[in-house]
Amino acid sequence: MAEREYTNTTKTFNAKAVIRQTSHDPTFRNCSKARKMPRIAYFDCLSGISGDMTLGALVDLGADVTAIEAAVRSMGLPELSITAEIVKKCGFRAIHVKVGHPDEHAHRHLHHIHEMIDRATEVDETAKDLAKKIFQEVAVAEAKVHNSTLEKVHFHEVGAVDSIADIVGTAVAFGILGIERVAASPVPTGTGHITIAHGRVSVPAPATADILRGVPIAPSDIEAELTTPTGAAILKATSESFGAMPGMTIQSIGYGAGTRDLPGQANVLRVLLGELTENHGGIAGVEADRAVVLETNIDDSTAEQLADCAERLLAAGALDVFQTPCTMKKGRAGIVFSVIAPPSRVGLIEQIIFQHTSSIGIRRHSVDRHKLIRRSETIETKYGPVRGKVMTLPSGQTRLTIEDDDARALASANQTTTTEIRREATQVWMQS
Repeated sequence: MAEREYTNTTKTFNAKAVIRQTSHDPTFRNCSKARKMPRIAYFDCLSGISGDMTLGALVDLGADVTAIEAAVRSMGLPELSITAEIVKKCGFRAIHVKVGHPDEHAHRHLHHIHEMIDRATEVDETAKDLAKKIFQEVAVAEAKVHNSTLEKVHFHEVGAVDSIADIVGTAVAFGILGIERVAASPVPTGTGHITIAHGRVSVPAPATADILRGVPIAPSDIEAELTTPTGAAILKATSESFGAMPGMTIQSIGYGAGTRDLPGQANVLRVLLGELTENHGGIAGVEADRAVVLETNIDDSTAEQLADCAERLLAAGALDVFQTPCTMKKGRAGIVFSVIAPPSRVGLIEQIIFQHTSSIGIRRHSVDRHKLIRRSETIETKYGPVRGKVMTLPSGQTRLTIEDDDARALASANQTTTTEIRREATQVWMQS
């Protein structure tokens, strides 16, 4: 790994965040200086995706493999090792990551993996949340395929130490590289058959196919498993869109190598890292993407059932859930239950609506979205750190929003109000 010097930059991934309104408000900041655009990673999955290919590409982009190894070891795996070596695939240079560990025969459940992640002293909370989100994708698919529950389902291949290292290592690498957004190409799965813990199955494996519900699949006649459950889960948990590369300024490119050699093409995952362009949505400071709106009219579900369903939908990746009062046939009062979701989540979203409401039919349509470019920041206040989101307006001014959960937690810990937390955070941000 001597041919490249790697630089680490720490960022907060996927923070949420509210504040400021008019251009006359002094809490607006003028952005006449160079704007900082969101850092985006585009996954070019020509030869599929796996956990080790992902980690290899991120290391090639500059994520420190020593820091990743230390983070994974802190999960209670002191004998684990992670090494990165330069290899060639069809003449192309790439990084192949190897995970070394003592032999084991453990079949872990989801709660076992959560416990390992929670006790990791070298993994920050943002990376822990992302790692759990990736494992959740696998757990949901495995539970469905085996007619089990999230509590009872156990992991075979994905529960092995090397897969755990790939997933947690990827989450840590996202933070090191400051990746805030992810987009990906359509995903090839390959063809043929493979043997897994449950016997011989067709490609894609059952869990992989279920994880990839709603994700565009690229045709491939290569007889091999190009996309693994781990790789599919990483994409499903992180990618906001699938398709052509978005408008972006490429800053660096990483290549992660798979284990096998493929006929006629390099078995590598290419990840392009850079910043979204300012004019991505046709207006300065605005970007565009696609979403799906799902709607159903309901007049016989309770308020408690609808609230529970909304929580489940948001946890499953819905962008927004809202209810609009309406009058239905026979003069009954009802609501239009609406969900805005990424295209990759539509299948799961529909399952949850049918399972947890009285709906017997769902309308859906694709929409174009334009949204302000934003980035996440952690603001160090005298009360403690608080996460926020900084949005750039077309005028060049920026607007800060504060993570409500953080404001509440700090207010409770310091016996003050959320208003004071927001005021202090805004003042610190304005002075930075």
